[in-house]
Amino acid sequence: MQSNGHAGDSSEPIAGQTIRHGTGVTATRAFPTNAYPSNLDPFVLFERFFIDPNEGFPTHPHRGFEIVSYMLEGGMEHADSLGVSNTAATGDVMRITTGSGIEHSEFPADDAACNGLQLWINLPRDRKAIDPEYVDAAADELPTATDDGATVTTVVGAGSPIDLETPMEYLDVRVSESWTWSIPDGWSGFCYGVAGSGLVDGDAFGEGDVRPVTDGRSVEIRSEDGLRVVAVSGQPHGEPIRQRGPFVL
Repeated sequence: MQSNGHAGDSSEPIAGQTIRHGTGVTATRAFPTNAYPSNLDPFVLFERFFIDPNEGFPTHPHRGFEIVSYMLEGGMEHADSLGVSNTAATGDVMRITTGSGIEHSEFPADDAACNGLQLWINLPRDRKAIDPEYVDAAADELPTATDDGATVTTVVGAGSPIDLETPMEYLDVRVSESWTWSIPDGWSGFCYGVAGSGLVDGDAFGEGDVRPVTDGRSVEIRSEDGLRVVAVSGQPHGEPIRQRGPFVL
């Protein structure tokens, strides 16, 4: 996949696309997809993965970007070429800076199915060859606050122990009534439906749906049936995103 720009804001939410990885893992991809065939600078791709027992990702290489994996249900075992082994449980987050190169594997823990969210974030050209690094945080380390009409957990952003080379914010939001998502001027982002149903700027929105936003502004999100979304935004690099399988050049 290769894309240098974005397709512009959609007038309505876009359904995610089912992806079947060669390792027996199924994912619902938000972008790039047939419906939104672009990256979303600074973001390379985003998907919800579902790993059945005895499936997973054997050791494989990455370089040139950062990975944030956020567990929704079950646990996932991570092992990498830095010598790190960690099992992330529900609500835990892992961040990998692939930089000049890293190898890792991902398998479900305790022979039980798991699912979570994975985001790839481009590294700016002058940082692509930095040393690889791994950091994780447990669910109880992530700040959670009650906002007007929602409960918001900060996965990446103010108060979270997880930070990246790219200025960004990653929020897990359980909307009980209505909530306003504010995106800084000049930033790009997207919201993704994790569970339940509701409205995003007046349009029907549910599990697996994505709403790209490429003009920093406010987005109104309303729950109809316990809507849970992740809202992610970041500062674009203004550089081409050239993905070649597991590498971002």
